[in-house]
Amino acid sequence: MLAMGRALMGAPKLLMLDEPSLGLAPIIVADIFRIVGELRAAGVSVLLVEQNAQAALQIADRAYVMELGEFVLSGTAKDIAANKGVAASYLGFQHEGESAI
Repeated sequence: MLAMGRALMGAPKLLMLDEPSLGLAPIIVADIFRIVGELRAAGVSVLLVEQNAQAALQIADRAYVMELGEFVLSGTAKDIAANKGVAASYLGFQHEGESAI
């Protein structure tokens, strides 16, 4: 949170965050994503790299899914959240009868 505060002191137009929820307690993670959502609503562009896909997709406009260093899926956050292939990419399994992304 201190690093985010320092970054925000410069009133950035673009805020780039790499795994801001890593290793934090769930209540702090909720605060981080709430703040990122508020920044986004205030007009700050946010580039967020995050493995917590569920939380990230709730505040994102667009999303990109990487697998083994390559982009395998892109689209609106709403479309990505509804895509069953995201579970295969993030969890490494497929439901029976489904193909990989």
